[in-house]
Amino acid sequence: MAKKIETTPIIEMRHISKAFGAVQALRDVDLKLHPGEILGLVGDNSAGKSTLMKILTGAYHRDSGEVLVGGSATNFRSPHESRDAGIEMIYQDFALCGNMDVGQNIFLGRWPVSGWFVDRKATQRLLETMLELKRQGVAQIIISHRLQDIFAVGDRVMVLKRGENVGERDIKSSSENEVLHIIVAGRTEAEKKSARRRKAK
Repeated sequence: MAKKIETTPIIEMRHISKAFGAVQALRDVDLKLHPGEILGLVGDNSAGKSTLMKILTGAYHRDSGEVLVGGSATNFRSPHESRDAGIEMIYQDFALCGNMDVGQNIFLGRWPVSGWFVDRKATQRLLETMLELKRQGVAQIIISHRLQDIFAVGDRVMVLKRGENVGERDIKSSSENEVLHIIVAGRTEAEKKSARRRKAK
């Protein structure tokens, strides 16, 4: 189980739900990001990762739940508003990383690719940039299927499956195989029982 960090999260998302018509994209998802932390957000292609980040940045509007930045409730209506609050979402052109003004949080999407393959040199530069930003106290969320990269720089990893948070692990006390098992199988029986108890309260 991921250990608790006793600081006010720089980002906290509570009980986030979002549906697109009959499709429930997110269901009661919680997320915390602490100052200077690198959080890996993983899951299959329909897990809800991008939807959750778009809700955080104001590109999508949540159906329920709340988003807090530095402990204060927010209701971003556009990415411009979240950017003003220090939240930046970077997609594929990671060359921007070295030139941008460093805010509080950076959310990294797809890894740099060359043709059909991951660009190894560009990925290594990205990982080095992330570690430098971490040293500057910048909190980051990275979305990737490449667990080896998340384990190289991350502090925690959070797994989404079918729009639900099915597990979190500290990088130092976990393994790529354990996280892969959660991606495939979902919660352990103990975590399922704990989730049922929380919902019953």
